[in-house]
Amino acid sequence: MDTASNELPQQIKQWGYELGFQQVGITDTNLQQAEQHLQDWLAQGYHADMEYMHKHGLKRSRPALLQPETVSIISVRMDYLPEAYETMETTLNNPVAAFISRYALGRDYHKVLRKRLQKLALRIEQEVGVFGYRAFVDSAPVLEKAIAEKAGLGWIGKHSNIINKKAGSWFFLGEIYTTLALPSDIPSQNHCGQCVACIDICPTQAIVAPYQVDARRCISYLTIELKGSIPEKLRPLMGNRIYGCDDCQLICPWNRFARISKEADFSPRHNLNSQHLIELFDWTESEFLQKTEGSAIRRIGYQQWLRNIAVALGNAPASDAIKQALLTKMNHPSELVRDHVLWAVKQGA
Repeated sequence: MDTASNELPQQIKQWGYELGFQQVGITDTNLQQAEQHLQDWLAQGYHADMEYMHKHGLKRSRPALLQPETVSIISVRMDYLPEAYETMETTLNNPVAAFISRYALGRDYHKVLRKRLQKLALRIEQEVGVFGYRAFVDSAPVLEKAIAEKAGLGWIGKHSNIINKKAGSWFFLGEIYTTLALPSDIPSQNHCGQCVACIDICPTQAIVAPYQVDARRCISYLTIELKGSIPEKLRPLMGNRIYGCDDCQLICPWNRFARISKEADFSPRHNLNSQHLIELFDWTESEFLQKTEGSAIRRIGYQQWLRNIAVALGNAPASDAIKQALLTKMNHPSELVRDHVLWAVKQGA
């Protein structure tokens, strides 16, 4: 089959829809503009201690350096919104409830998307024969957002997430790097306009300028990527957010078009969308490992889990129940946990 024709790309998109992706786009490998943006971001130190952003050099912005002979990229998105806005806001506004970024409530998205991408690649192989490819789901140095924008899946918003005009931003991205020469789709146009709602709502003011997020202030970074102590000046701003932060998505006007996902894998597990802080703080390490099995949450480990919840308990209205919960961890073996528990206790003193 002539891969340069419109027939194969349309078939690829149809197969993608049948596999549960909400959109499939195709682009080339020229990411020169995104490369400059990345280099400027790194130069500002906005990557904090995520040294892997530096370590891979230009592999992130030059696909053929990561996967030799790549000439086209298939970009996909899959919706994950697990519940209605009212439910999310009720949890976020309840200071004794635990708010977990909604992408992490169900099964680890890496596993879900990678399996579907592999099936899509095998379906293409049935049609065209053996070809070179490699599938990615946030698992290698890939500029997934820039690729998605070029492939027509949406534009990069001022909060740095991809926004789709008809579907908002509650979706995951995945890619197939391929040696197939496929025609590119039309890149998405930016529709943020003068809106700065995401910048204004950010609890820690991590969006330091449009399209510029300083990870050193970002709650998602602080609760997930940061392995050490959370800066004390930022702790009171974190509220009850114990894993990630969705404020910039909750406020985005384009998300009025977002639809609740039909993927059972993305439904909340163990009632993590409505648990109280004390209940989660009481989990033993074995309970944590058991209840986060197959979840993206497990990657932070038990100590960071307790660290994050301790901060949230310190931000909650003082009560005997909270004080007693904190006191149970005052002699925890981890210095990291002890330090954050002590801080939390002092907030309620």
